[in-house]
Amino acid sequence: MPVVTIRGKLGSGAPEVGREIARRLNVDYVDREIIADVAVRLQRQEPDVIAKESPPPSLRGRIAEALSHSYGVGGLEGSYLPSWELPLDDATYLKALKSLIVELASSGSIVIYGRGSQFILKGNPNAFHVLTVAPPEVRLRRVMDSLKLDQERARREMVRSDNIGREFSRRYFRAEWEDPLNYDMVINTEFLSFHAAASIVVNAFGLKEARKDNSAIL
Repeated sequence: MPVVTIRGKLGSGAPEVGREIARRLNVDYVDREIIADVAVRLQRQEPDVIAKESPPPSLRGRIAEALSHSYGVGGLEGSYLPSWELPLDDATYLKALKSLIVELASSGSIVIYGRGSQFILKGNPNAFHVLTVAPPEVRLRRVMDSLKLDQERARREMVRSDNIGREFSRRYFRAEWEDPLNYDMVINTEFLSFHAAASIVVNAFGLKEARKDNSAIL
C-alpha cells in the first residue's frame, strides 16, 4: 500500500514529479484538495485554511496577528460571533490537518504533496518521503516559464514561497523542511526530467518495500 509524500522548493519539480509518481503507481495525487477537505471539517471557508498555510514570517507579522485575535473579531466583539466567524487558531487547524493526512494514508495508496505530510506520517512504515531540489538558477528559469514572470518577479516569488514553507514547518512542526534527514530520498532534478525522477522514486520505494518484507520474514 504505497504512500508517498513529496515536497520541494518552488521550481524544483515536486508537484510535477508527484503527479507522475501517482500516474506510474496508478494511485491518487492530492494537493489543494487537502485545503477543501480541512475547510469542510472545520466548517470554514477555504481562504481561512489557506491563510493558515501562509503564517506571518516576521515578528511584526506575528504581533499584528496576535493583536487581531485580541482586539479584532476574536476579542470582545468576537464573543458574540458564531465559532466559524472567529479567527482559526493553530491548534484547531493542525488537529484537522493531521487527522485528514492520517486518514488519507490509512485509506489506501496515495501521493500527498506538502502540507507537513512528511512530518505527520514520519512514523508510518508504509510512507516514503521525498524531497526534490534543484539549483537556484534552474528553479528561477522554471518559475519564469511556468508562471510567465520576468526574472525579478520570479525571484521574488521564489523567496516568498521559500519563506512560507520554512515558516509553516517551524510553526506547526518545529522542524526544518529542508533538512534531508526528514526524507527517505532527496532527488536533484537539475539534469533529470520529471519523468525520470519519478521513475527513480518508484524504484526506490519498491526497494524499501522489499527490504521491509524481507525483514518481516527474517
